[in-house]
Amino acid sequence: MPAHTHDSYAAYREFTRRKTLITAGLFAATVVAAILAIGAGAADLSTADVVRALLRLEESVNTVIVWNVRLPRVLVGVVAGIGLAVSGAVMQNVLRNPLASPFTLGVSQGAAFGAALAIIGLGAGATQNLTAGAVRVTSALPVAAFAFAGALVATVVIVAVARFRSAAPETVVLTGVALGSLFAALTVLLQYFAEDTQVAAVVFWTFGDLGRASWRDLSLMAAITAGGLVYTMFRRWDYNALEAGAEAAEGLGVDVERVRLEGMFVSSLMTAGAVAFLGIIGFIGLVGPHLVRRVLGNDYRFVLPASACAGALLLLVSDTVARTVISPVVLPVGAITSLLGAPLFLYLLVGRRGSR
Repeated sequence: MPAHTHDSYAAYREFTRRKTLITAGLFAATVVAAILAIGAGAADLSTADVVRALLRLEESVNTVIVWNVRLPRVLVGVVAGIGLAVSGAVMQNVLRNPLASPFTLGVSQGAAFGAALAIIGLGAGATQNLTAGAVRVTSALPVAAFAFAGALVATVVIVAVARFRSAAPETVVLTGVALGSLFAALTVLLQYFAEDTQVAAVVFWTFGDLGRASWRDLSLMAAITAGGLVYTMFRRWDYNALEAGAEAAEGLGVDVERVRLEGMFVSSLMTAGAVAFLGIIGFIGLVGPHLVRRVLGNDYRFVLPASACAGALLLLVSDTVARTVISPVVLPVGAITSLLGAPLFLYLLVGRRGSR
């Protein structure tokens, strides 16, 4: 083997090893964050208490808290973070637009309209007054079903526009912005004609809350997210080809239109599976992939798994902050992700511009 070939191979091995280590580090950080999140809350548990409860070494109040309250919430956060971040990474790739995400393309707003329609129009969201005047949606399953349908309506419209005369990626993004405005306006109109408690229920749903999902909801979310993750990993080489542009990808034998349409549909499906049960959670699908690309570049063999870990980590940290910053009051996790994500995204944009 010539010396320069050997040196190139060694450099490539070191290059991939570094990316693998960074991805493994993100995974380890997510595991640590999950353990800390299980222990955090009004009933503060040590790491040893969490481990004993997870292993069921003793039957105690801690075991009940961990298995019935904390663990489902943390696992839901992991699954939703993975789905939102991977969806954002794929959307940004197939649309060739760094601002593409489930929130900016109107999928989340479509889910919000579906939930509002179920709560107000069909009475599926009957409410009950709790302590401190709080209001909750008691018929969660119909609300989740309509939210899922609303997200899929937005997805079908976006995919149809993308397929119509091979619309440019910019057109698809602008369509998403228009859809988001349309669904937001329809939601406001529904609220205008609703009763006070119904409006409160809609607002409560849109806040975003990891604690509202049950083990059954988690299993459905996990199945959708796992299927989407397997599909996107299967397409990782196509996404790498698309990074060089549509013409270059076609020259390499990639069916660009098919990859784009399937990627949008699978990404929107993962998003719908998350927001239908949890409400609107912004910025995870936008910031997570940008953070990963800043460190790992655009190789989708690593961008996809690293984005999954980054999304889960960001959502876990945000939810832990929401539950502990003014405990025992639990803040809306959607507001926390926006508070943390907006300045972080601005920093990434400024840093990216400054590096040019």
